[in-house]
Amino acid sequence: MTQFMSRPAADARAGRAGPAMPARIAGPAVTLTARDWRDFDRPDRIAAWDALAEWAVEPNPFYESWFLLPSLRAFDPAARIRLLVLEVDGQIAGLMPVKREARYYGYPMPHLRNWCHANCFLGLPLVARGFERLFWRELLVWCDKATRMRPFLHLAHMPGDGVLASALEAELMGAGRRSAIVMREERAMLRSRLSPDGYLARSLSPKKRKELRRQRRRLEDAGNLFVDSRTDAEGLARWAQDFLALEARGWKGRAGSALACNRDTRSLFGAALRGAGHTGRLHRLSLTLDGRPIAMLATFLAGRGAFSFKTAFDEDYARFSPGVLLQCEALRLIERGGTNWVDSCAGADHPMIDHFWRERRLIVRRSIAIGGPLRRGAFDTLARMESSA
Repeated sequence: MTQFMSRPAADARAGRAGPAMPARIAGPAVTLTARDWRDFDRPDRIAAWDALAEWAVEPNPFYESWFLLPSLRAFDPAARIRLLVLEVDGQIAGLMPVKREARYYGYPMPHLRNWCHANCFLGLPLVARGFERLFWRELLVWCDKATRMRPFLHLAHMPGDGVLASALEAELMGAGRRSAIVMREERAMLRSRLSPDGYLARSLSPKKRKELRRQRRRLEDAGNLFVDSRTDAEGLARWAQDFLALEARGWKGRAGSALACNRDTRSLFGAALRGAGHTGRLHRLSLTLDGRPIAMLATFLAGRGAFSFKTAFDEDYARFSPGVLLQCEALRLIERGGTNWVDSCAGADHPMIDHFWRERRLIVRRSIAIGGPLRRGAFDTLARMESSA
């Protein structure tokens, strides 16, 4: 990155907050534009995008180039989705994909929204440290001008707290702009300074821990049980194929929802793992029995955190709980240098992970009024209707 980005980075490395308001920089040229994502599918733009991800105040691997571009290629070949890109003095300081939608969770209600697909578990924009308020301000001004009779912006899969959430709240309050949080849920996350054994002792009853030890011994009696933990790209193509086959043999395959059941999701999985693997951003965990995988987990590493992306287990060994045993091994991520927390990316009240990952991450959906007074008045009516539903 050039000198424009140097002060926030130096501040971050020194443990200090970056500049409170980017507008204090003397005479910056600030633009926020909606761009055709295909214009960013080229090496120079990808390099600038990747630099933004490194400088982002909060991580979101699902909006990084190596995940979002394969997603767009798979699910948006007509390029209806746009990248909202904030540039300051010609450098990318913020990025979020948006789409104009005609329906709102099944109802005929036009709106703008951040774009997330079924395998994208966070809708947080990438924003360089120190540019949080500026990003939201410019985004909302752009939305006001680009509404085309759409009375609100909908932000899905957003953290309910954090630096960007606080900046958005401050910008909404400062501008007197109406908004409504229309859904809240908590999903399991791992954030602890305890050792893996200490964490399990706190989270699970003695009876449950004894049962897990018994199940592990039974697997060890059945053959050579091995835990393989990797962050390199060696053998990645084979690992991805094994994962797809393992998932497809289970209930997701029978339901037609396994990644391998759809050409686009199969392609996305392979591309995302390659992108993360070749940049050292992928943690692969496998539990094998006589060389055959019986449980597998792919986790994305991002900043000081990690995101559990996909897991699968062999239902032929369900009585031994291989998926739970593998998640117990995943606790060792908190011993890995540089990783302070892990987002499960699981739904609220997940029947397995909620039992022993005891911390929670608040995820919300928020709708924000955009446009002129008439359209903002329409938003007030919609917000009241949704709040009373």
